[in-house]
Amino acid sequence: MSAPNAAPANSTNSAARLRRILVADDNLDAGETLAMLLRLDGHEVHVATDGLQALDLFARVHPDVAILDIGMPGLSGHEVARRIRDLRNEQPVTLIAITGWGQQADKDRAAASGFDHHFTKPVEPTVLSELLLK
Repeated sequence: MSAPNAAPANSTNSAARLRRILVADDNLDAGETLAMLLRLDGHEVHVATDGLQALDLFARVHPDVAILDIGMPGLSGHEVARRIRDLRNEQPVTLIAITGWGQQADKDRAAASGFDHHFTKPVEPTVLSELLLK
């Protein structure tokens, strides 16, 4: 788990769109690399390495966006997404699945679990950046 390390935004216009983000991936290197890229865009990022840790961190930092790997130990990304949806009815949160599983059935299951977006690894950083700035 890492503490927030927000970098200054590239422009003052983007400051209104900066997000508090939870990244959960059991591959620590992948999670930290994604977090670093997001911090370069000015976002506040917190990293978890399994599903249970992701839920705990979610409850403590109240992120605007959760980027979840699907195949994590403890709880899968699907289960984490379902539990987040149960916890966060009063305030919107964007759930993004980033996974190695990219068949249509995988995308359908992600949507049924509560994900707003589904990306297959590796994700082009500019695609994710553009989505987060909307």
